[in-house]
Amino acid sequence: MTQATGRVQQNNIPAGIALMLAATVVFALQDGISRHLASSYNTYMVVMIRYWFFAAFVIALAARSRGGLRAATRTAQPGLQIFRGLLLAGEICVAVFGFTVLGLIESMAVFICYPLLVAALSGPVLGEKVGWRRWAAIGVGLVGVLIILQPGMGVFNPWAVVPLISALMFALYGLLTRYAARQDSTGTSFFWTGVSGAVAMTAVGLWFWEPMSAADWRWMALLCVSGATGHWLLIKCYEMAEASAVQPFAYFHLMWTAILGITVFGETLRSAVIIGAALIVAAGLFTLWRERAQSRSR
Repeated sequence: MTQATGRVQQNNIPAGIALMLAATVVFALQDGISRHLASSYNTYMVVMIRYWFFAAFVIALAARSRGGLRAATRTAQPGLQIFRGLLLAGEICVAVFGFTVLGLIESMAVFICYPLLVAALSGPVLGEKVGWRRWAAIGVGLVGVLIILQPGMGVFNPWAVVPLISALMFALYGLLTRYAARQDSTGTSFFWTGVSGAVAMTAVGLWFWEPMSAADWRWMALLCVSGATGHWLLIKCYEMAEASAVQPFAYFHLMWTAILGITVFGETLRSAVIIGAALIVAAGLFTLWRERAQSRSR
């Protein structure tokens, strides 16, 4: 995601892929730590402390960028930027809660449908045209979600919809980020995301403060560092290579999360999850391919 600064964007795809793979490892680690902490402490408190470090990270990043904090805070759409920050903070709370009630594997298997939701909502939200091929891919992906959730098989677990809600919130956040990018730079959107989310989570999380053991404070520190590291890796990834070239490798996040869920948390991998996730990933890759093909034709 480079801004129009007159600099020629480099397109080192192997380096971009390596950075994306590194980011997926870090984000999977972050998911595992979040599950561990949220299983023992209130989710709001865990996300609040994480956001304190995130806000410090984006402020430091903005201070070092061209124009400093003044440029980062300048926006013609503050309401939209604040809403984006609140939406992402809420989505993280929902996602972490999903880890505790469903586990890492099943939560992530459903959550990875968010690129398909982005494609489906890009028409009504951004006014973009969605052709029949992408609608077909969206339909296949949603079939995959239904296979994982199995709403007609035995007793349906109502918590199974939690990661679907998380995916919907994240898809809307992504679309609003694209909408905000029509007027604001990536640095401005990133700054408002971290700061507004930190303010909102502090207002909520302080009411749920709990004493934390020394060992878990070390896990919390690692969670904060991994969050900032993951975002930094993504920023460098999109600076290094085209998003369409590296985005398919984001699905490795599911593989690392599954390995972590099985080896550390003793989760099981159901055949329905494998089949459903395979359909979702295939549909997502097709959607990315169509978007790249249309971008080239334009």
